[in-house]
Amino acid sequence: MAKSSFLIMKVLGNILLYVSAALFIFPLYWMITGAFKNQSSSVKIPPDWIPSKITMANFSNLIHEGSIFYWLYNSGFVSVVATVGVVIIASMAGYALTKRKFKGSEFFFTAVLIAMFIPRQITLVPLFTMMRDLGLVNNLASAILPVLTIPFAVFMMKQFSESVPTELLEAGRIDGCSEIGLFFKLFFPIIKPAIGALAIFTFTYAWNDYLWQLIMLSDKTKMTINVGISTLVSEYVANYGLQMAAASLGFIPVFIIFISFQKYFVKGITLGGVKG
Repeated sequence: MAKSSFLIMKVLGNILLYVSAALFIFPLYWMITGAFKNQSSSVKIPPDWIPSKITMANFSNLIHEGSIFYWLYNSGFVSVVATVGVVIIASMAGYALTKRKFKGSEFFFTAVLIAMFIPRQITLVPLFTMMRDLGLVNNLASAILPVLTIPFAVFMMKQFSESVPTELLEAGRIDGCSEIGLFFKLFFPIIKPAIGALAIFTFTYAWNDYLWQLIMLSDKTKMTINVGISTLVSEYVANYGLQMAAASLGFIPVFIIFISFQKYFVKGITLGGVKG
């Protein structure tokens, strides 16, 4: 009886998981199939769940217009630079907060925690004023700099840094290793799983950062993919097929990054779960 109940619960659990997975995957399916539909098929009611006639016109129009290449390059540049910067800054902050205790470290970490609870919308005006005074409006640097200060990144790396044995670093100091050497040769390799998880988080965050990039970037050659897609909607008509095609192209780099760092991401989440 108990075995039968267990099997029933297992089957029901699997069904629930498959249904949930289908619900999460459906928007992706709709985006990709919509990229191969013409305008009439995109707005058809009831919709064509499977494209009745596949067309490459949307991709052809995007390539012929040319702006998609600027948008993808800008998004890639912003995301890669921001990811590298966040990984270095956050890992160094985690190292300093856990392995190099200094006066005021607790206050600094408390400030980081408080910053995590500040709604981002509150910071838009002062950030814009700062970027304007620095002359960075309509400059890709304005899309990168705010990402470098994500409080969650410092919090995450500080928590993971707690798992690094202090004795290992002390042994390195006894052997005459410098602080830079300790960080890059001993500390950095140990926290690779955390770095992988942080890299995925930061790259995705920077790639999908629509609101701030919309505020700062107005030149069509400086726009990122998300801002560029918004320009495909005119006052009177929205070409959904063209938008879906651009969104599908914009999805590819994020997917590649996730696949590349997936093993580190899984290890990082697992390690974090064990520590929690």
